Amino acid sequence: MLLFVIIVCPQLTVLANDLENVAVETGHLIDNGAYAVEKTDRLLIAHNPDGMYIPASIVKIATALTALGILGPDYRFETHFYLDSASNIYIKGFGDPFLVSEELELIIDNLKKRGVHAINNIYLDDAAYQLTLPADGLGFSDNPYDALNSGLAVNFNTVRIQVSENGLVLSAEEQTPTLPLMQQLGKNMKAGKHRLNISIDEKRGHGVTSRYVGELFRAIQKKNDMPGKGKIAERTVPGDLEPVYMHRSGKSLLEIIEPLMLYSNNFIANQLFLACGAKQYGYPATWDKGRRALAEFMRDKLDLSEKAIKMVEGSGLSRKNRISPRAMLTILQAFKPYGYLLPLEDNKRIKSGTLKGVYSYSGYFMDSGELDSFVLILNQSGNKRDKLLGILEGYYRAKD
Repeated sequence: MLLFVIIVCPQLTVLANDLENVAVETGHLIDNGAYAVEKTDRLLIAHNPDGMYIPASIVKIATALTALGILGPDYRFETHFYLDSASNIYIKGFGDPFLVSEELELIIDNLKKRGVHAINNIYLDDAAYQLTLPADGLGFSDNPYDALNSGLAVNFNTVRIQVSENGLVLSAEEQTPTLPLMQQLGKNMKAGKHRLNISIDEKRGHGVTSRYVGELFRAIQKKNDMPGKGKIAERTVPGDLEPVYMHRSGKSLLEIIEPLMLYSNNFIANQLFLACGAKQYGYPATWDKGRRALAEFMRDKLDLSEKAIKMVEGSGLSRKNRISPRAMLTILQAFKPYGYLLPLEDNKRIKSGTLKGVYSYSGYFMDSGELDSFVLILNQSGNKRDKLLGILEGYYRAKD
């Protein structure tokens, strides 16, 4: 039996035959799932609105909202640089998800302006994020969506390579030099372009992440004619050193969220999740602190308890994440000032979520410039979300 929740007001009259039609049209699409649709800030129609479901990537909206509330829209991640008397540099990361090749070019230029004329040993300090385990749900594949999180990482912990027919491996990005790590990862791969997660099995961890940062920094150092040579290693910044340069990310949090939603980047989402925990409870960032920060924000700002939303990581990878459609509507209501950051598709702002046996959509129908929230979550073998969304949108647009 389908359960529908209807709120009737003078501006919105729902006829009995409308209910029957929706029940017939949606009933055969849902084996285990739920949906809810609002119009003019009122619940229009819902099925199982208080059930708890695995949401997949639509929870990135909850992560982004929490980050906006805790860190602030103008927040910028930092990376600190220290130089000792032997011209060895220490690089300490604080979770910047957009520490990319172009940023390292700017960093080398700023180091020169601050009197750094040579760099010998490169020491990497990742201690600001202490993650004994990967994000729950993360796999050990070479797919970018399985990239490990860390306090110090470049290019989203991924590489883009071009493999020629004769096995030559080169960088596939103009701004990124070819590195020994790329050649190692690309060995024996088929010809063509590939984007790889650098930590492709359980044996690789933050050691390879630090190696990637060090190799890229050294290559860009040489590209910019800065002398120096030495080893690349992991080492904690000595307590008596002061930063010679503190680099603030080229992107504000607000500028990070749009590509996060567009590409549904798991790495970025969890860097934000972890940063929220560090902001609230201090460094080092941990998964537990991230969970506590998000749960506290949902409870104190949105009056949502763990009976309505429970998140163990911020990307939607985990099958331990749970949310009710009603809770998702509350989150969407709070996210409306930032609704434009969601991808635009057929007069909708929409975020999708997909895991094996999990198919979800969440976002806003748009009507005369107004945003009306919707969410649908299917935890079943058959992916019927597009048909279901079409029916719900048709019903929504018929209700003037």
